[in-house]
Amino acid sequence: MTVEKTDQAHWAEVAEEWIAWARAPDHDAFWKYGSAFRDFVGNGKGEALDVGCGEGRVSRLLKELGYHVTAADPVARFVEAAQEMDSAHHYEVAAAAALPFEDESFDIVLAFNVLMDIEDVPAAVKEMRRVLKPSGSLIVSIVHPFADRGHFSGPEPDAPFVVPGSYFRRERFEGAEEKNGLKMHFAGWSQPLQDYMAAFTQAGFAITALKEPAPQDPSRWTRIPLFLWLKARPFPSDR
Repeated sequence: MTVEKTDQAHWAEVAEEWIAWARAPDHDAFWKYGSAFRDFVGNGKGEALDVGCGEGRVSRLLKELGYHVTAADPVARFVEAAQEMDSAHHYEVAAAAALPFEDESFDIVLAFNVLMDIEDVPAAVKEMRRVLKPSGSLIVSIVHPFADRGHFSGPEPDAPFVVPGSYFRRERFEGAEEKNGLKMHFAGWSQPLQDYMAAFTQAGFAITALKEPAPQDPSRWTRIPLFLWLKARPFPSDR
């Protein structure tokens, strides 16, 4: 019998792997989608919170777009790595479901490919709602729930995409990838889109924009979406 690690413990264990993986130029999918994600976020000003900042690459993007950035992550090594790259203006070691900030502190809260790594998504989204100003925006990127539940049957560009099990359930996943001499151990949660939408609605968010981006370079991910991006605004209501 294996004992499942907590999400935080997993990422603390593989922190150095992720720092090397994320910082290798043109290495992972971020580099093929980064320009489009920059356009999706857009230039701005005000206070921005990067939840689950990792080594800081999205925090740096927010700085370039004009925001005053706070970078937060439950893994201390990630926060240290983000600081080493001058990724933000302020840093906190903090989990998404327990953010150490006052109510209505931020104009933008951004969670880039983080919600798949959190066991209690509703609690995390509720906390993001708490620290967001009533006029603010939540911006989220996740691996597309459909892409998460299947795989291409072979290396050919036209290989069928196969979903071997049921899309309509929540599952734990663990696996490793190797590329260009680097190895990364991933772990997290796969769940249908309706579960994410329920978490946003229950927390008091209305979805205002949704994008299924295509990569900049031709690939088979132009056939089905690898990522899903959305923007949400708080409902006008008493908390």
